[in-house]
Amino acid sequence: MTYPESLVAPMRAELTRLGVEELRTAADVDAAVKTTDGTLMIVVNSVCGCAAGKARPGIALALQHPARPDRVTTVFAGADREATARARSY
Repeated sequence: MTYPESLVAPMRAELTRLGVEELRTAADVDAAVKTTDGTLMIVVNSVCGCAAGKARPGIALALQHPARPDRVTTVFAGADREATARARSY
């Protein structure tokens, strides 16, 4: 089941407003993996309570620390299905 964009948009924004880059397709994920120099973090975002209560707030807190990945990206489970599957395959 794919969630409607109107439902996931505010949850996407919780990460993108922090500068996290969205990967919406499998090709986007492949390109990020192949072209990132240094450390790449891919966050699997979701509408679930775990993402809302722990993952997104945890990411926000972690990104305030001086030791960070070189590139931080996200895929959205239940919305960007192919991108999520590709990210999980890595």
